[in-house]
Amino acid sequence: MENHLSLIKSDFQQTEKRTLPRFPYSYLTFKAENGIERVFAVKNISFSGMQLGLKDGGHPYRVGEEIKGELHWKGVKLAIVAEVKWVHGQRLGIEYKQDKGLETEIKEFLSVKNIIQGMRALHKNQIDFEIPADLHFWLQADGPFEVFVWCHNDGEISRFQFIMMDSFVEYHDGKGLKSGRVVMNRDLDTPLVTEEQFIFEMDEMLDGGRLDFARSIVTQIPDSFLPTHILKFLHLKLSV
Repeated sequence: MENHLSLIKSDFQQTEKRTLPRFPYSYLTFKAENGIERVFAVKNISFSGMQLGLKDGGHPYRVGEEIKGELHWKGVKLAIVAEVKWVHGQRLGIEYKQDKGLETEIKEFLSVKNIIQGMRALHKNQIDFEIPADLHFWLQADGPFEVFVWCHNDGEISRFQFIMMDSFVEYHDGKGLKSGRVVMNRDLDTPLVTEEQFIFEMDEMLDGGRLDFARSIVTQIPDSFLPTHILKFLHLKLSV
């Protein structure tokens, strides 16, 4: 998988690209209601905003405009008022308007409890969907959270990666832990498997808050989702 890694350097920050498989179905959507209705897939979400995308058709939104609508996730609805911060074709990034009530609701919506309740073990999925052979375990809770675990041929873990809203933590065998921020992700047109390219802004040092978030998730992953030895390994590597 090393061919999936490329480094970009600048005077201000260091970013790296990752190509990761993408499950083609998501229950997390945003229904915009500014006069003309559009239902966007939520590609990324955090406590401060979202990255939205359309599979088909266009949208009328421009940078600086207000956007209103409802966030939907497995029967739960949340009214959102936000500002469009950037637009790239069928994708746009929005930032929630400052509101104490909405801030509280977003934190509850994206709580560890809700993330765990919305999690599914995609490596156990029975639908016709191909994933890379060395990706042995894959957990997902739609937009807020994913964990990928790759293994060597002998079954030993080669690397793992947590994506937690706009943060990530990853481990590579022989290289250790890294952390950082999700800057952007976009679909890739590949013939056999749905993939997305992520751009990560790397932390100069491991971020304690991101590690704490990853640990809080791991401690609540059901035993039925991952084998005991895999959970123990994740606990061990994240307990630095």
